[in-house]
Amino acid sequence: MAPYVWAVDISTDLETPPPASAVITRRLSFGDVVDKLDGAFQMHAEGQGEHFGLFADFTYLGLSQDATRRFFQAESDLDTRLFEAAAVWSPGGQRFTGGEVFGGLRYLDLDIASTITPSGPLGVPQFRVNLDESFSDFMLGARYTWAFGGRWGLTLRGDGSWGDTDGTWNASIVANYRMKSGAWYFGYRYLDVDAEARGTSTDLVVKGPAVGYGFAF
Repeated sequence: MAPYVWAVDISTDLETPPPASAVITRRLSFGDVVDKLDGAFQMHAEGQGEHFGLFADFTYLGLSQDATRRFFQAESDLDTRLFEAAAVWSPGGQRFTGGEVFGGLRYLDLDIASTITPSGPLGVPQFRVNLDESFSDFMLGARYTWAFGGRWGLTLRGDGSWGDTDGTWNASIVANYRMKSGAWYFGYRYLDVDAEARGTSTDLVVKGPAVGYGFAF
């Protein structure tokens, strides 16, 4: 079990359908996220036998932001809950080492609310965009772990998921240093979600370094 911190950079492109068609682009660095963070929680748990195992990962992120553009102002709230669960097949003889493949479920609960106020003398009325949808995808991926130096390891992971979303892609590189009670983990993760619901399309990109400590039982 590993609670971890993900120092994210976030970009969101939200395109609304006609007649109130607009593209709202939001890009937040880690400093912006800390300043505007409403709440966050992240956890990874995994168990493995001789050749088969299971893992689960949960991430919650809540953000709020006011943005001013040339032709409009936008007040936005973003709540994201991401859950992953998968079965792992490890053909090698040592746990958490070598090549592994996994398949399972990626579930995304996305809640975006934006109030858009046009500026200028045109008299265009204010309108509001609400996207509150859940997306379930089948996830398939692979990872490879190198063990070296006695206590060190390095894991490369890549996966994709398809179903309710138009495609979700995830990649990470994570180093670990084993201790008596577990291991330290630190690396970098990239997640790109492309989804559409009720005519509103969303491209959500979350990326950045991550650090955590995994407890072994």
